[in-house]
Amino acid sequence: MLPAGSTLPDWLSWLETLSPKEIDLGLDRVQSVLEHLSLDLPADVLLVAGTNGKGSSVAMIDALLADAGYRVGAYTSPHILRYNERIAVGGVPVTDETIIAAFERVEASRDGLPLTYFEYGTLAAMVVFTESNLDVWVLEIGLGGRLDACNAIEPTASLITNISLDHCDWLGDDVETIAREKAGVMRKGVPTVFGSRDVPRSLLDHAEASGADLLRVGRDFDYECGSDDEWTWTGRGATRPSLPLPGLRGEFQVGNAAAVLALIEAAGLNKALDPERLKRVLPALALTGRLQAVRAAGIDWLLDVAHNPAGAAVLAKTLAQQNARGRTWAIAGILDDKDVEGIATVLNGVVDHWIAVTASSPRAVPADELARRIANACGRPCRIGESIDDAMDYARRNASENDRILVTGSFYLVGPTLRNLELYSRPQS
Repeated sequence: MLPAGSTLPDWLSWLETLSPKEIDLGLDRVQSVLEHLSLDLPADVLLVAGTNGKGSSVAMIDALLADAGYRVGAYTSPHILRYNERIAVGGVPVTDETIIAAFERVEASRDGLPLTYFEYGTLAAMVVFTESNLDVWVLEIGLGGRLDACNAIEPTASLITNISLDHCDWLGDDVETIAREKAGVMRKGVPTVFGSRDVPRSLLDHAEASGADLLRVGRDFDYECGSDDEWTWTGRGATRPSLPLPGLRGEFQVGNAAAVLALIEAAGLNKALDPERLKRVLPALALTGRLQAVRAAGIDWLLDVAHNPAGAAVLAKTLAQQNARGRTWAIAGILDDKDVEGIATVLNGVVDHWIAVTASSPRAVPADELARRIANACGRPCRIGESIDDAMDYARRNASENDRILVTGSFYLVGPTLRNLELYSRPQS
């Protein structure tokens, strides 16, 4: 236990020392501490798993349920600017003091078990939610599904947004193997929504073997986009026509929204599906680091946390549709368990100039190595940024009036970039 008066940064630094492994998949440790904590669970727990779109989906679920009068806690990871973003009650990140109190309770219950940073934080979020007397917990699976700490809680319903290659060092190097891991959120008789039209065979097999109620696009729910910036959703028991597009940018967000509505219907939280509520809440949504446009220092910046080839493909499609008048400068920072070549190759057609940096994580690919790999994959030069500040300054000084600067590849790059952009936007004294 840290001494009284320790700050949240003190705690977070200390948590990094508890486990010899940054990632150590398994439920035994978390379940053991949960038994000691004896937490009271809410009426409904929603698990959100998948490769891409989890953060967007949690944001939609949280906003719709809160607007319908449910008391909601949302746990997500990683954060972009502050750790507190991971634990939100009523749509608002909780205070440092609240998190520290939860850490202290976890520490008093862990009995020396070497919890990972993520496990400790997950348990703390559950403590916060219990003490907040909530109706619904929304838990974002951090990695995989079967052995993720959030999966220690029995869900009312689950969502798997989609499945593509990511975290291959831990989950497997093909989609079918990864799908088996993510299918671990399924439970007998419990509805699980799958948000993509392409359903891996192993997911179907697991649903059948486990007795889970798997809801699929085109069979149990569906959506259709019109030509007038509206779309229609159809579920098992309801249809919602003439919905406005979600405020989160990118046409793929309609698919995310459709799966979210199917999840809410499957969980029986039907107040959140009121037609007027959907038309009011969905278009008002915004989420940091997801196709986020920022105007700073006279330049258009676009920040997106795409960190695998599938996410990069969505980003590339969106960039191509924007028909930019000038050049695109891409600042990339990527972690060492990611498919660098896959990400770079997908984006290369919409990028004019590459700059590689070392993202703010111990697992980041060093800038010089990243630049070499991007250059080899794309067949053209990639500048090495000495730091994130250096890369931003170089792109800003060399970009023309109609150019745009894309920052992508990791949460651990987008966050520091946003902090710097805030500095750019402050009046100079």
